[in-house]
Amino acid sequence: MSTTAVPFTATILGSPRIGPNRELKRAVEKYWAGRIDRGQLESVAATLRRDTWASLVAAGLDSVPVNTFSFYDQVLDTAVLVGALPARVRGVGDDLDRYFAAARGGVYGGEEVVPLEMTKWFDTNYHYIVPELGPDASFSLNPDKVLKELEEACAQGIPARPVFIGPITFLALSKAVGGAEAPIGRLAELADIYAELLGVLADQDVSWVQFDEPVLVTDMLDNPAELVEHTYARLGALTRRPAIFVATYFGELTDALPALAQTPIEAIGVDLVAGSADALTAVPEISDKLLVAGVVDGRNIWRTDLDGALSTLATLDRANAVAVSTSCSTLHVPYTLEAEPDIDSALRSWLAFGNEKVTEVADLARGLRDGRDAIAREIEASNAAITARKGDRRLTNAQVRNRISSIVASGVQRGSAERRRVAQQDRLPLPVLPTTTIGSYPQTSDIRIARADLRTGKIDAAEYERRMNAEIADVIELQERVGLDVLVHGEPERNDMVQYFAEQLDGFFATQNGWVQSYGSRCVRPPILYGDVARPEPMTVRWITYAQSLTDKPVKGMLTGPVTILAWSFVRDDQPLADTAFQVALAIRDETVDLQSAGIAIIQVDEPALRELLPLRSEDKDAYLRWAVEAFRLSTSGVADSTQIHTHLCYSEFGEVIGAIADLDADVTSIEAARSHMEVLGDLNAAGFSNSVGPGVYDIHSPRVPGVEEIEASLREALKAVPVERLWVNPDCGLKTRTTDEVTESLKHLVAAAAKIRDA
Repeated sequence: MSTTAVPFTATILGSPRIGPNRELKRAVEKYWAGRIDRGQLESVAATLRRDTWASLVAAGLDSVPVNTFSFYDQVLDTAVLVGALPARVRGVGDDLDRYFAAARGGVYGGEEVVPLEMTKWFDTNYHYIVPELGPDASFSLNPDKVLKELEEACAQGIPARPVFIGPITFLALSKAVGGAEAPIGRLAELADIYAELLGVLADQDVSWVQFDEPVLVTDMLDNPAELVEHTYARLGALTRRPAIFVATYFGELTDALPALAQTPIEAIGVDLVAGSADALTAVPEISDKLLVAGVVDGRNIWRTDLDGALSTLATLDRANAVAVSTSCSTLHVPYTLEAEPDIDSALRSWLAFGNEKVTEVADLARGLRDGRDAIAREIEASNAAITARKGDRRLTNAQVRNRISSIVASGVQRGSAERRRVAQQDRLPLPVLPTTTIGSYPQTSDIRIARADLRTGKIDAAEYERRMNAEIADVIELQERVGLDVLVHGEPERNDMVQYFAEQLDGFFATQNGWVQSYGSRCVRPPILYGDVARPEPMTVRWITYAQSLTDKPVKGMLTGPVTILAWSFVRDDQPLADTAFQVALAIRDETVDLQSAGIAIIQVDEPALRELLPLRSEDKDAYLRWAVEAFRLSTSGVADSTQIHTHLCYSEFGEVIGAIADLDADVTSIEAARSHMEVLGDLNAAGFSNSVGPGVYDIHSPRVPGVEEIEASLREALKAVPVERLWVNPDCGLKTRTTDEVTESLKHLVAAAAKIRDA
């Protein structure tokens, strides 16, 4: 190693920031609503940082990541750090409001600000804000945030290691706008800003700095080795800097590994959960590095095989030194198992949430340092849990497996698209440009109170159903009042579009407090899929049929697709993902058949996570897309041609899965297009997509209400790519996070815009 920085031995790559009881979520939303001021918000944030750092030190870590805290998103934080916010938000005076304007949009100083796009962070369910770089964009260093957090950590005596998105990843994930060159072409310019940052950190006596470069495990870059060599040779050659740790995760380093090892950086982080240690043996330069070995899974909740992990660590003796780490940030898992008193003892023994993973890291570091006997008791408990899990009867359901084999063997095809279109037109006399929404409506305080009262026993199931029916009646009345053509029941009974189904399916466990940040203040509780999946009884029929009884207009049955249920759950790791997807698909198939039997003419099976699970390497993508499409078709091919199947996709870069979207063969596909300005429609056409499509005409993730003219303009843009007889009109996602007033006005404008074009 080329500096005097002392190698650390136990760390994690990052930590959650929303709070074990979602303290930050609540504080941020109160700030947005004007119920607390900036000082109160920052006080909550400072407390969370202090408590997180203290717990990591107490657990035995000797290097603690800082600057992983964020009020919204770490990529947006990096855009602020390097001065890369777009011109339209720079006019917002207050720096925190400017930050939130970039994330959420809104009206500031009487001027409406459109937010930046949002998409998925690699193949996870975390969303990041996409930086925009136009031809006139320039970089400048703004280190105030990290300096403040370093000052706090120093005062607390924390062995702090500031963490940043690396320059290659930041540019690879950015978007060129206004005719600008591809952002990666500005890497040398951005590297100068990072060099300046290293100097600032050196002035603060920082020993180690972490640059996250997960893009290096993908094939998004044409010349990764060259980019790595130029960037980190430049940064590593600086005479005044902290020791540099480049962290990679979500996959295995290939071409970039030798190039990275040949630069003067001091440490390399490798994901040994998603990848293997084999490639390291062919890189002699590792002998000069601290190897940060990610042997504890940072994004799934299964207990680590301590014996196996310790054996893997023992093979890394070519490195100058080895530190034990999580494979990635623990941002992706819940805080602690201690918040889950209702997990049965067998299942609990198989699991490790965030705090438990930190303990595993510390145990393995101790075992690596002091020998296997130093953690013999921990290894024995780990082995016992693994053995018990393998023998649990809940893991296998022969009836489910046999049914899947039989259905797949007989084919999962519906009639031709044209035959279905004719049958559906006879059954559903809809106008051109039919208007609808995606599914959910605002989760009001009355809904949350009813759910809490049911959980605590203040009301019984009958009273809960009465209250939910009242909410459904209100939503149906609202939709009829604004003039929508195809209605939804609003999903008041659903706490989450995946958890709701998990609570009713065998093979799942739904947590009570397993919250994970999805984006900004939005949190989800991914259920745990631990065994074979089966549907004991119908899950949605009573709610949908009640809604349909209130109106003569068609009401959509609303289901979540198999790929999305997998993507937004913590999934068993003891069988191929495709096998698990088919089990979930069979349960959804049975639900579609029951909805059809109950008289429901339109059924929507949402797959917003289709792109999310796409493997990061090209050689693995075709196989995934084949089984993902087949799982969707398995779930939707049990109904008659006259039943119209919809699907919905949102907030992803769709280019790589356009062909698969067409292959889903849904009768109507609604898709996010508002923030990306209808760009996806041209790609769909190029892929031969010929069914109906509903491109989102306004962005529901912003509180702003779009005007009639704005929606009309979006529709006219869509009509350049889609004939009027195939175009549907809808928002780009569900309305759960919006207020009723925002929804009402927005939908009035949506209906009015559609009417103007129909009448033209």
